[in-house]
Amino acid sequence: MRLIVGTVIVFLCVFGGYAAMGGKLGVLWQPWEYVIILGAAIGAFVIGNQGPVLKAVPSMLGTIFKGPKYKQDCYVELLGMQYSLFKLAKQKGLLAVEPHIENPHDSTLFNAFPTFAANHHAVEFVCDYMRMLSLGADNVHEIEALMDEELETHHQEQERIVAAMQSIADGTPALGIVAAVLGVIKTMGSISEPPEVLGHLIGGALVGTFFGVFVAYGFFGPMASSLKGTYEAESKYFLSLRAGLLAYIAGQPPVMAVEFARKALMSDVRPTFSEVEAATANLPATV
Repeated sequence: MRLIVGTVIVFLCVFGGYAAMGGKLGVLWQPWEYVIILGAAIGAFVIGNQGPVLKAVPSMLGTIFKGPKYKQDCYVELLGMQYSLFKLAKQKGLLAVEPHIENPHDSTLFNAFPTFAANHHAVEFVCDYMRMLSLGADNVHEIEALMDEELETHHQEQERIVAAMQSIADGTPALGIVAAVLGVIKTMGSISEPPEVLGHLIGGALVGTFFGVFVAYGFFGPMASSLKGTYEAESKYFLSLRAGLLAYIAGQPPVMAVEFARKALMSDVRPTFSEVEAATANLPATV
């Protein structure tokens, strides 16, 4: 919805304002200028990015359209999952946790929290570190360093996608100039035509410059910013898991480990202590 509203505002203000001051919209219809600019931008995108980034384009577009996929309810559920997991490990030992972390798809504990269970990377993250804990790794500083390295790698993978989108925004104004220059070259080939014909040709050539700047700052740049903001918001999901796991490994009781995890969330989606307490009050140690 946010993307649609923003797009409508951009189009209305730019083209509506142009028409309101007496401009002729028909002059702006220069399809081959658009083909030159957008086609070259797509080609440059393919040249400049590796296979994993190109494969991520469909999901990238979906992320831009949908925005952050986690709402406050999802984070309440995440905190509840951590509380159940830590409480089970605290009361019955890590051996009771092993069936859940070794076969997470069939885990009654994880499946009781559907948003978490549907996130393959989050499930894998929790299972890997709980498995390390069950195998005897108990140095919280070493585990923290490993978590940071893993999350930094995940962040770098997302940054490649954001940088790819930003590169289109940075390049399209220059490609607009390319299209405009080609239009001027075409115009020079018709230099013997009367002024009204030359004026139309020159106006069409300048549309290339307009369109390159228009799509760069009206769409591609904001899309890159939106994508970056969405990825940063969603990274808090993993940072909450990190904070909760490290607190539990350091010896904090389940309720305090969950409080560490809650504090890692952004304020706009962070549930209150009372909300978390109410959500976890009736959760059993095993689900």
